[in-house]
Amino acid sequence: MRAAVSLLTILALACASGMMATSNAAEEDGTPEAKESDATEPPTSILDFKVKDIDGKEVKLGDKYKGKVLVVVNTASKCGYTPQYTDLETIYKKYHEQGLEVLAFPSNDFGGQEPGTETEIKYFCSTKYNVTFPLFAKMPVKGEGKSPLYRFITDEKANPKTGGEIKWNFTKFLVNRNGEIIARYESAVKPTDESVAQAIEKALAEKTAPARR
Repeated sequence: MRAAVSLLTILALACASGMMATSNAAEEDGTPEAKESDATEPPTSILDFKVKDIDGKEVKLGDKYKGKVLVVVNTASKCGYTPQYTDLETIYKKYHEQGLEVLAFPSNDFGGQEPGTETEIKYFCSTKYNVTFPLFAKMPVKGEGKSPLYRFITDEKANPKTGGEIKWNFTKFLVNRNGEIIARYESAVKPTDESVAQAIEKALAEKTAPARR
């Protein structure tokens, strides 16, 4: 009798152990027994991203710039194109009241031409070029280590007309009121170029943001 009870006890323990192992395996391989995934929907717009500004504060682009026309540009303080800060400030002042925002993302990816800290960059831009448009924290914009924002911007599947690796500092992207990238301008094209101005004005004329897909 005692032998039978012991055998039943051993079998019960073995069964319980097997159930625990199955549960643990399920959590590891993502089967229904595992806890709910933290995965989120893939981004479909620049407005889906959070970044840090030049002062280190988190900015939800969708909260702050929804319904705005954006010029997104990777910048550097020691580049031959650095004087384009003046051109960027010019279009910012000209079109800001109509809904334009210029978002500058300093990057040290090209020739080490942005070596300074955020504090140094902010001081340089404000004193040298009287920049008043938003500046953001330094971020990588090319290669495997590029920031999530620029991973999306350069993704040729998400943005087939404007995607592709950034080639140099001051590559500019025009974004419509719905957060969709509608044009790309390489470094040599000044922000004040007539073609850029016309595209900005056309985007600003769309007073109501198109429905997001």
